[in-house]
Amino acid sequence: MHFEFTARRSETGMEPARFQVERLFTGRPGELIDVSHLIDRSYDYHSVRELHWHLAERFGLPVQHVAVRRAGCARPAVART
Repeated sequence: MHFEFTARRSETGMEPARFQVERLFTGRPGELIDVSHLIDRSYDYHSVRELHWHLAERFGLPVQHVAVRRAGCARPAVART
């Protein structure tokens, strides 16, 4: 399953910088579906890898079947294995 997300920097002031998911999409390019409502967007992620594992758990998928990338990036931030 492929996901794209937009992020905003967390306002916690903690180091290292954390981020929150602003919008989360799944689907094919040009046919993306907004699934932002299915996650807690107030959670402060430490890394894209943490988001990757969280999405695999949330959607009941093996982590190797999940690909995550920031919207506008040409390749996944965390590639499928």
